[in-house]
Amino acid sequence: MARVFKYLLYYWLPVFIYCLLIFLQSSYPSPQTVPDIPHMDKFLHFVVYGILGILFFRAYSTLRIKNNVNLTIIISILSSGLYGISDELHQYFVPYREAELMDALANLLGSIGGVTVYFLSRRRC
Repeated sequence: MARVFKYLLYYWLPVFIYCLLIFLQSSYPSPQTVPDIPHMDKFLHFVVYGILGILFFRAYSTLRIKNNVNLTIIISILSSGLYGISDELHQYFVPYREAELMDALANLLGSIGGVTVYFLSRRRC
């Protein structure tokens, strides 16, 4: 029982906490002061969902599917990417926020990028 608790705490709790942080941040109006750097918001979406993709890949790599690396990669990208899409839908209902297709795309591309970089870096070790 302690082993299962440690497993959940170490591998899945970071995923849930990170998703919760994304949700909470998306529940408030957009910050009024954003750096005036072109496409900075898309870059931030890319990085945030790249990290989420890594967390999902790390967690899924502990399940029985870990021997099927392609499936682990696909499910990690889908989980992170779909969460990014659901986050954009959530923002549609938040006052002073808006859902943007390009943000959802940046979320998906970040998921792909994060999982790919993490997978390739682990493979070289």
